[in-house]
Amino acid sequence: MKMKWLILFIPAGLILLLAGCRQGTKSKPEITARNTAVNKSNAYNDLFLDSAAVEKFILQQKIGDTTANAMRSFYNVRNFEYAWFDSQGLTEQALGFRSLYHYSKDTSGSRQMEIRLDELMNDNDTTITGNEAGIIKTELQLTQRFIQFAQENYADLNTAQLQQFIPIQKQRLLQLADSILANNSREHRDYEAATPAYAAMKKQLAQYVDIAKKGGWPAIAADKKKYTKGDSAAAIQLVKKRLQATGELSGADSSTLFDDTLEAAIKTFQQTHGYTATGLLTDTLLHDMNVPVLVRVQQLVMNMERMRWAPAAPEGQLIIVNIPEYVLHVWEGKKKVFDMAVVVGKEGSSTTMFYGDLNQIVFNPYWHVPRSIVRKEILPHIAKNKNYLAENEMEITGERNGVPVIRQRPGKKNALGHVKFLFPNSFNIYFHDTPVKSLFEKDKRAYSHGCIRLSDPIKMANYLLQDMPNWTPEKVDSAINKGDKEKYVKLKHSVPVLVTYYTAWVDEQGALQFRDDIYGHDARLAQKMFTDGQGQVLTSAN
Repeated sequence: MKMKWLILFIPAGLILLLAGCRQGTKSKPEITARNTAVNKSNAYNDLFLDSAAVEKFILQQKIGDTTANAMRSFYNVRNFEYAWFDSQGLTEQALGFRSLYHYSKDTSGSRQMEIRLDELMNDNDTTITGNEAGIIKTELQLTQRFIQFAQENYADLNTAQLQQFIPIQKQRLLQLADSILANNSREHRDYEAATPAYAAMKKQLAQYVDIAKKGGWPAIAADKKKYTKGDSAAAIQLVKKRLQATGELSGADSSTLFDDTLEAAIKTFQQTHGYTATGLLTDTLLHDMNVPVLVRVQQLVMNMERMRWAPAAPEGQLIIVNIPEYVLHVWEGKKKVFDMAVVVGKEGSSTTMFYGDLNQIVFNPYWHVPRSIVRKEILPHIAKNKNYLAENEMEITGERNGVPVIRQRPGKKNALGHVKFLFPNSFNIYFHDTPVKSLFEKDKRAYSHGCIRLSDPIKMANYLLQDMPNWTPEKVDSAINKGDKEKYVKLKHSVPVLVTYYTAWVDEQGALQFRDDIYGHDARLAQKMFTDGQGQVLTSAN
């Protein structure tokens, strides 16, 4: 029987690793006493429930004793702090859990709850007080489902572990990092053996914690915007010390000369921070080198926290898009098939992780222009140029609430290019081609309105259609060349798509990768997780 793993970060500073399988539920647990030490000043989330609301929900939903007592304990340990919401809306844990149970094909939840989650996930302007009846109900429905999901899938999950699974209180950064590194339990060793990606992150965390305790690396002040091989400057000496600290540069060279060895080390640093490996030392690159080591430790711990909600890799195909990386990865089990550069949304404040099944390809699609784009972009263009629609192959097909419904016809000017790929999800995001190829040459590629543009959509189409003999590469080319004929093709087998948000991870070659926090998720999470969060938003210096 295939084992499933969960990892817990708990406020006491311990980590518990859980191996589980479908073995049924445990006997009725005791109710844990209320932990009044949790309060608004130290809580992970900033909203609290009325204890009576939990009892009312249990009564109205006629929840059995085992689950009901687990819910009571869950909230007692939190002193009735919300688990799935804060004042800004759904938490990362809520999005991660929803992605996990969708991936697991768990359909036991309430349809009403799913509709409500869709609404919340698409409303980035929500401010929550914690007193709203709908929010309270959704919070408790998620907790009920979480407990039942754990009981069904992780039979070894004991009461204490279940109560601590969602973070409760802020912690000191290095104290939490030390607790992660100090855990050498058998369960933890087993988890690391089964999850090489986590084990690799733990090794990197040890290195960066050690650097932090030794005082970090030097701040580099530059006297010009770019240095090249052959230059000599005091800043170059500091760059060498910086790269020696994290291992890109070996040895103890402390000269001020920009030589071949330093150029190679800079290329390595560029490759692990999302830049094209030019070997040039620019002010943008110096910005990344000057990120304090405690911010990097913080980044590692936060991304290890996110790993808890990642589903186990499937036996078959899986498409993963890591938004901060601007790359799509195609996997078949443990085998990487190919990578592809992508352009992601310039906005996406709620998009941390979600799941969908890619089940259709559309050749020569119409682009049904979103209402927000019609209002903000298309109508102003029409006001300035009455021929704007005709010049851009667009047409009005109706009206909704006083705003025209507009679509763009298939063709060379179509914003979706020649093909799009559908994987239904709450964000109405899909993959598509684009007539604007120049953006793929950039290192930072957050430019779209929200959907994900593929650098080689034809390659993706041929890959997805390879088990459909009627759809040869020649037929794909033929379908695309009929530029005015929209055609839907249902795949023989749907392919799971997982959209993630990792700003730090270890790649297949063992290299630690860092990326910018382009949507500000790290900055928000740091405020929730740490009493001494560094507060630096790791966005592009450009």
